[in-house]
Amino acid sequence: MITNLAATDLSRASTKLTSRRLALAFIALLVFFGVSSHARAATVLGRWLPIFEGIDHAVGTNTSASGGFPDLMVIYAARVNLTDSNIQFYASPRISSGYSVDSHEVGGYCTSNFLKNHGLQLAVNANYFHDPGSDDTESPSYTESQGSPFDLIGLAISQGQVVSPQDSFDYTASFFFASNNAATFIPTNWPARSTAGAYTAVTGLYPVLLNNLNIGSNYLGSGDAIHQVNPRTAFGLSSDRRYLYILVIDGRQSGYSDGALDWETAAWLKLLGASDGANMDGGGSSCLVISGSTGEPIELNRDSASAAYGVERTDGSSFGIFAKPTPGFINNVNALADDTAATITWTTISNASSQVFYGATTNFNLSTPLESALVSNHAVLLTNLTPSASYYFSVYSQADGALYASSNFVFTTTNYVSSQTLLDFTNSWTYEINPLDGTNWTVPSFNDSDWTGSGAGFLWADARGPNPDIPQLATQMPLDPETGYPYVTYYFRTHFTYTNSLSNVSLLFTTYIDDGAVFYLNGPEVYRLRMPAAPTVITSETLASGYPCSGDATCPDSFSLLDGAASNFVQGDNVMAVEVHNYNAVSPDITFGMSLVASIPLAAAPMVGIGTSNGAVTISWSRGGFLLQQAPSPTGPWSNVTGPVVSSPFVITPAISNQFFRLYR
Repeated sequence: MITNLAATDLSRASTKLTSRRLALAFIALLVFFGVSSHARAATVLGRWLPIFEGIDHAVGTNTSASGGFPDLMVIYAARVNLTDSNIQFYASPRISSGYSVDSHEVGGYCTSNFLKNHGLQLAVNANYFHDPGSDDTESPSYTESQGSPFDLIGLAISQGQVVSPQDSFDYTASFFFASNNAATFIPTNWPARSTAGAYTAVTGLYPVLLNNLNIGSNYLGSGDAIHQVNPRTAFGLSSDRRYLYILVIDGRQSGYSDGALDWETAAWLKLLGASDGANMDGGGSSCLVISGSTGEPIELNRDSASAAYGVERTDGSSFGIFAKPTPGFINNVNALADDTAATITWTTISNASSQVFYGATTNFNLSTPLESALVSNHAVLLTNLTPSASYYFSVYSQADGALYASSNFVFTTTNYVSSQTLLDFTNSWTYEINPLDGTNWTVPSFNDSDWTGSGAGFLWADARGPNPDIPQLATQMPLDPETGYPYVTYYFRTHFTYTNSLSNVSLLFTTYIDDGAVFYLNGPEVYRLRMPAAPTVITSETLASGYPCSGDATCPDSFSLLDGAASNFVQGDNVMAVEVHNYNAVSPDITFGMSLVASIPLAAAPMVGIGTSNGAVTISWSRGGFLLQQAPSPTGPWSNVTGPVVSSPFVITPAISNQFFRLYR
């Protein structure tokens, strides 16, 4: 949103352009459109480079001293080919629960999380928005928890469903996209046009470019903060509607990029190739993100919110794109993972060798043997993997003396498990308020019968009374009578029973804790949450190093202890001990709630399908990590099918008789 990060309500700001700034602006208009070729040399748009199939990326710069604009600028742009059938658009959908028009319309996410949550390849902020819980529509949303409700301004449509109707006569620059990506630009969508045929729609603040005419200069001299030099997000369309242009201009970062005026934004759009365009939401919201090859979000620009506050803004409206990778020598890289094995497949444009490098990090400490057979369809088996673990990998192929490597990818192994709840949020805990420094209060043999009290979770203490945002509050604990605030540290203990096998068991923790905690299982420490890292010794006076969400225990923290959890996890009686610490000595509240689930591995056999057609037999299976073997009888002898064959399907032509097949690991 276009706000000054140092103010809470810039819609009322009235900083006027000086006569010098106005003169510079008009001179720059002449310079940019060709009056002075020498000055334009410092306004540079880099080459368009493909980043995904149908999407190109370019970076532009302007030096305020001698460039075509009076302001220092760095811009980031994407050019989207609307005729590419693999391109699909996606806008922020309706909030998952409690949807209400002009109030609770969407769940807000930072741009990186929006991209990651929906598996997109590119994402950017779109409509203007405001927090329905605040009277200040320019309220910064840097501390809003992910998924918080927002009200969008202007029309928004996601997958054919209207998320926000056109509810403003101020912000009316709408972009409509049909299901085949055919684009329509409506510069003044008021009264609201029919949404028939619109599969995706977003709405900007106002048009700045119409029929190749820069109308951004109409706003010169305006005292409104929105028309001053700001970070900007803008959309544009080419005159033939073949391309969508997405433009982000960084700002509010002295020495790097100041931001842009409306006419400067329009001029950049025109330079990119647009004939029509609009200023979307900007300011701290301006953020352009793409997906890396492992699915992690990569921010292309440097948003002003992160520069000032260290976090991306939680945006109410985002616009995203699904796209395919750009083709190269190596293509169609896929991982079919099972619990302890995975099959990696890829294709090459000519016959080449096969090898996979992989590991728990991108350092790739593991690799498969080089398969020197030259093929164009590659399949490599990885074994001895850990269930429910993530592995990074890159595939390598060599042909004609040249070595080719893919980008880094990631997969997660499955975990065939059953679950046993050991502790629920409503379980009872004993608690203590007195310091326990120097005592063995975490061991099973410790006697806690004289502790301060006991009760069901969530256990809490709050100088202001119960927090209505935490409906699970159950047991109230005492405050420090000397300060009227909670004690710095509260101690908790409870017992649970486990009777199943300990082999490969994982313990899954879900907690609601305000603010930090240390966890102990049958004595030893097993995890620290928002506490100083080891080897720092934790005492009753140690303060938490952070706090959850916006300061309250309204969102969960989850972690797990894998591979048998810990050597001290036993069959029979177990003791869970937790000490919860406040962020500061005068914090008004403290909260503790926890559940614990045992994840127990199960044996799961793969499903195999066999079909016949036109004298051929096709054997197929849906899970990765297996070798196909054959034998003349069910009792063997078994041998690997020549290849070896590690990926489905396998076709036998002509069909043979008296042969038996199995999947083997």
